[in-house]
Amino acid sequence: MGLIQSIKDFFKRGGYALAGDTLRTINDHPKINIDPDELARIEQDFAEYKGQYPQVEYLNSMGELQKRDYMHLNMVKLSAELLSGLVFNEQCEITVSDADNEKKKTNTYESANDFIQHVLEHNDFKKNLMRYLEPMFAVGGLAVRPYVDQESGEIEFSWALANAFYPLRSNSNGISEGVMKFVTTKTERTKMIYYTLLEFHEWENDVYAITNELYKSDNKNEIGKRVPLNELYEDLPERTEIIGLTRPNFNYLKPAGFNNINPHSPLGLGITDNCKPTLKKLNDTYDQFWWEIKMGQRTVFVSDAMLNTLPDESGKPPKQVFDPNVNVFKSMRINNDQEIVKDVTNDIRTEQYAEAINQTLKTLEMQLQLSVGTFSFDGRSVKTATEIVSENSLTYRTRNNHVNEVEKFIKGLIISVLELAKATVHNGKRLYDGEIPTFEHIGVDFDDGIFVDKAQQLRFYGQAKTFGFIPTVEIMQRVFKVPKEKAEEWIKLIQAEQLAMDPTEISERAARHMFGEEE
Repeated sequence: MGLIQSIKDFFKRGGYALAGDTLRTINDHPKINIDPDELARIEQDFAEYKGQYPQVEYLNSMGELQKRDYMHLNMVKLSAELLSGLVFNEQCEITVSDADNEKKKTNTYESANDFIQHVLEHNDFKKNLMRYLEPMFAVGGLAVRPYVDQESGEIEFSWALANAFYPLRSNSNGISEGVMKFVTTKTERTKMIYYTLLEFHEWENDVYAITNELYKSDNKNEIGKRVPLNELYEDLPERTEIIGLTRPNFNYLKPAGFNNINPHSPLGLGITDNCKPTLKKLNDTYDQFWWEIKMGQRTVFVSDAMLNTLPDESGKPPKQVFDPNVNVFKSMRINNDQEIVKDVTNDIRTEQYAEAINQTLKTLEMQLQLSVGTFSFDGRSVKTATEIVSENSLTYRTRNNHVNEVEKFIKGLIISVLELAKATVHNGKRLYDGEIPTFEHIGVDFDDGIFVDKAQQLRFYGQAKTFGFIPTVEIMQRVFKVPKEKAEEWIKLIQAEQLAMDPTEISERAARHMFGEEE
């Protein structure tokens, strides 16, 4: 059996080699056609997010070309970090109400909610989403797909940033087909080899097909030639078909807003993609300020005689006038009528630079739709969430727009998990055999306690209920962010508790206990 498989692999390898030339870029693949400008924009966003800028070239006082590092304020990361922290935290509560309470039990778990809670906890979903939201805001996209570990039967999550996910087909409702890229490095004879796995997600009528292709290269900047999967992955099939899915197995998240740079692209924009000139002005000003500080150390010209170390008449070298570790003194030949010591140090323009940077930060705040004073260069820290909401600020409204996108993303991911689990058989049983909920059956509470006064909300809705303007179940849904079924369940429990505390009911229970039930 091993020999036959080896022969098959040999011919397959030859087929791969003849199938086409080396894929230098992702667009060389016949199935993929992404606007090169979009790819370049994403790579530039990543470089700025990392703080990678070319060195500054300048001419020194002798006319010689010199290079130095570019000093910058990484506002791309700071802005993305600010928004990700405001949008999502680990206190977020995710609940699922069963579409049909008659069919809520599965093989292992009591309900769809129990199953989802296990999957989210197993993948440490909240913590990972907190980490990945930051680069998502910075570069404009994030893709997550669930898959089944065939050994353990557990559902795992695979994450892909904007430079590792490429759409194949999309419409106004979102991306329906796409490619995820995963790069693995391996050392062969002291040489670094780069393996690139392309995972294609496509629809073939009602069948959802996942196709895997592996490429190999010794150049990290190219995809390489296609090789058999078992060269790196022993048990990974080339093709997997899934029946019963109603939506793509992957879920794509992008920041709120329209891609005005490329209106026909389904990909999202980084939050600073429309702020490039402002960011450059900000970084250039800070770089110049830093260089002025570096070049602004004290400089004092002194007579060359004071620094002269020639031997005296006795042949002994004279002692130096200044400490040899001091570098502020420069030798200058002077006449007898000139000053022996002359301080030529210029003052550093700290106030002017700080004011220029603060003015540019105000422009950046406007472009990012953040409240005035969110950023400052005067030693103040970034505003807290409490300050933001207390001012009814633009930052809070911008945050809410992004929250809506994240909420839809989480709900879509939960449905994808349940559909995949229902379509997967492990050890003779389906991972999940209950009903698939809709978006209305999924509740996501982003823990707005920092931003929204719950007591004030309850007072407002309490008054509305008094006048008959809103039902109790709707109040439950809005204040506690739970699905309708969960709110109805809470109301029944509350009614049961209230009935148990009713004096008449207590008296009747006591009578029944003493005299028994009436015949």
